[in-house]
Amino acid sequence: MQEANRTTRDSGLVPPNPLSVVDRRCGIDRRDLPGDSDTNLERRRGPGRRRSDFLRSAEEGQMTDEQFLFIQAIDAFKRVNGKTFPTWTDVLEVVRKLGYRKTMASELNLDLQASDWTEEPDGPSGVDTVSEDAA
Repeated sequence: MQEANRTTRDSGLVPPNPLSVVDRRCGIDRRDLPGDSDTNLERRRGPGRRRSDFLRSAEEGQMTDEQFLFIQAIDAFKRVNGKTFPTWTDVLEVVRKLGYRKTMASELNLDLQASDWTEEPDGPSGVDTVSEDAA
């Protein structure tokens, strides 16, 4: 028995901490546990929660002009740069080049994992600026 445990532990197949795992058979829903659900990013609909018009139109294939412009910009970025899967930094670059700026306080609750700020609506995108370190 000790030999089997040693082999399992050595191979990296050590079972997770039993206190961090929720057994679905006991009737506890992990989505109901306190944690990340208070970020204002929850998309699951529960009883009485309806989809927003923004989400409903996208799911039904009727994109708004804003959504269509974003899709076209990402597609153009992928074509020009030869990237099938842009990174999040690439996506943020496209968003800023589309003219989006952070002019309002965040509506998300990120528990101080990142600082919030605002900027001038007509400020530069900052994505084409070459840093002094690169020169």
